[in-house]
Amino acid sequence: MTLEELEDNEDEFGEDDEAAIEMYKQRRLAEWKATQMKNIFGEMVEISGQDYIKEVNEAGDGIWVVLHLYKPGIPLCTLINQHLSSLARKFPQTKFLKSISTTCIANYPDRNLPTVFVYLGGEMKAQYIGPLVFGGMNLKVDELEWRLSESGAVKTDLEENPKKQIEDKLMSSIRSSLPSGRDSDSEDEDY
Repeated sequence: MTLEELEDNEDEFGEDDEAAIEMYKQRRLAEWKATQMKNIFGEMVEISGQDYIKEVNEAGDGIWVVLHLYKPGIPLCTLINQHLSSLARKFPQTKFLKSISTTCIANYPDRNLPTVFVYLGGEMKAQYIGPLVFGGMNLKVDELEWRLSESGAVKTDLEENPKKQIEDKLMSSIRSSLPSGRDSDSEDEDY
């Protein structure tokens, strides 16, 4: 029933109907407010080392924080920043932060970049360190989403690991190109 139809039939409702409608409206309003309270982030924010304690350790109970340590000029860091910015919009209940590695952690080695730390309530829950963990420049946003969902930082609607399909095809291709061991086994039995 549309709002216009409700207004047209408003006189036909009894007190019980009006009470039920009012109760429903209040419940929906409370649900909407609760959702809005959770969706307080929605963008990736740059922080410095001085902001770290406030933004990460004191983020609040039940707040997931994803922190990307990066360095400008490293292509994989740039790609991950783009992906995390996209995921920040998709998952506004999770706090997404980025920081130039050496401003956040003095003398942080470039060989460990990119680095992504995942926190809940100020406690580290997952860490992804170095380019090999991310699979290089072929990293897709849904692969990063899946990885973050495995740590608990986001609640994804993906049903399976998008990288798994690629791995399965690769492994089946390798298996089919290997010579079967049956022929060599049967020859051994003849001797």
